[in-house]
Amino acid sequence: MAQPHTKKKIDIKPWFKQHIWTVLSLLIAVITIRAVAAQTQGTSLESFLNSISRANWFWLGAALCAMLGFIHFEACAVRCICQTLSHPTTKRKSWMYAAADIYFSAITPSATGGQPACALLMVQDGIPVTGVTATLLLNVTMYTLCIPIVGVICVLLRPGMFFRFSGISQVLIVAGALVQVGLTFFFYLLVKNERLLHKLCSGLLWLLGKLHLVRQEKKLETKLIKLMEDYRQCSTLLVGQRKMLLRVFLYNLLQRTSQILVTVFVCLAMGGDIASPLDIWAMQSYVVLGSNFVPIPGGMGVTDYLMLDGLGFFTTAQQAADLEILSRSLSFYGCVLLCCAVLLIRFACYNREKRRTIQNDRNL
Repeated sequence: MAQPHTKKKIDIKPWFKQHIWTVLSLLIAVITIRAVAAQTQGTSLESFLNSISRANWFWLGAALCAMLGFIHFEACAVRCICQTLSHPTTKRKSWMYAAADIYFSAITPSATGGQPACALLMVQDGIPVTGVTATLLLNVTMYTLCIPIVGVICVLLRPGMFFRFSGISQVLIVAGALVQVGLTFFFYLLVKNERLLHKLCSGLLWLLGKLHLVRQEKKLETKLIKLMEDYRQCSTLLVGQRKMLLRVFLYNLLQRTSQILVTVFVCLAMGGDIASPLDIWAMQSYVVLGSNFVPIPGGMGVTDYLMLDGLGFFTTAQQAADLEILSRSLSFYGCVLLCCAVLLIRFACYNREKRRTIQNDRNL
């Protein structure tokens, strides 16, 4: 007797657990965009597309180039550090590292996933763990240092603009600046003092052991001591390279500048008479300071609130909403999607090479 045909149930739990942060980030993005559009009754998809069709395509192209510069300059910084450590890497691979950092930073709270994802790719390419750790710590230190410096520049250029923001925005900007200064000092200590890094890693191993997530803690601790010795040699080499440090700092400053210039170019594209480019640059610099305070993926919601507040200095609420959505679409959402596409290509090529290697081994 034939068995009755039953539909096979599809369990989506494993998929959801694997992509939980991506799903949450997409939900936050949708909610944020809808909230921005709801700020004005006249904002709709049709009106937004009409405003883009009237935009200056030269400045929109410049905004796109600035977005690409955000990825490119991080790749340059990582490549520069790797070369100093005698671990040269290609431009293509350094772009992969930057894409991994930007994408996973954008979909995880406090950007916690960016560095590990980047480290995984670097280790897969044969770079030692100690070299990877030193490279990423130095780069994130320079990246974090650039935020307070950008803030100092915008305060010097437009000190009165800070007081035009709302009270909530002012609190976010000040808090964000203080957090970035603290993080810069902390990351510098990690680069300079391997003992502090060793204590943090040892504490993490102890916690994982208590949670029964790792075994053979003593064996891992012995391995960690050896890694810390290698790391000390790497960090000593890096700190002594002044020209390299200056280059890495400039690359990170250019990366931050590229991100800010997206908003400047979008404003020029959508209406050059909105405000002077210097005013827009200063406003967006304040936004960058404030958006780094709340540990939300990509600063979603916080960045949009600050941008709407700042753009409201120069134009109507409806035009501010259009400018904000287009700026964020390029500087954040478009950048993240591009990085995701780059990583998908990287993983597809890696899996293909892995299957080819396994097939060749079998043939032998």
